[in-house]
Amino acid sequence: MKYVYLGKIVNTHGIRGEVRILSDFLFKDAVFKKHRKFYIGKHKIVEVMNTYRKHKQYDMVTFEGISDINEVLKYKGEAIYVNRDDLDIDGFVNEDFIGLEVKSNRDLGKVIEVLQVKQGRILKVRGENGSCSFIPMVDAFVKKIDIKNGQIEIEEIEGLINED
Repeated sequence: MKYVYLGKIVNTHGIRGEVRILSDFLFKDAVFKKHRKFYIGKHKIVEVMNTYRKHKQYDMVTFEGISDINEVLKYKGEAIYVNRDDLDIDGFVNEDFIGLEVKSNRDLGKVIEVLQVKQGRILKVRGENGSCSFIPMVDAFVKKIDIKNGQIEIEEIEGLINED
């Protein structure tokens, strides 16, 4: 099973067991569906979604069999995940990029993290010398993504790769 980070349960809402999830996940419409299994916290406790709604910047969720605030208080502050194999999406989630080799006309390193910022995604790449570079996931730099062969081909420009 490959866990995909969805966000964080930041609080409860009301007294009927609803939780507030803060998430910048790109494919929310594919995730927040009735009967979707979520995995909560470091022990990946399984809960099944019952209802979903948007409220301000939060994704509001209730779980099947839970109708009391006291049953969800234990999840406050916990990370929430979904199983990558359960997702039917047209695109890549951030975890798909972790471990991929980044290349231009030479090997540049491996993706160790994907940062989600307002402007989009940024790949954090660790080179063989241990230095890290940050590559924006935009067409000007990323030329080809080949998940099957574990590679990302980029257009390297001066100053993009940290050589220190």
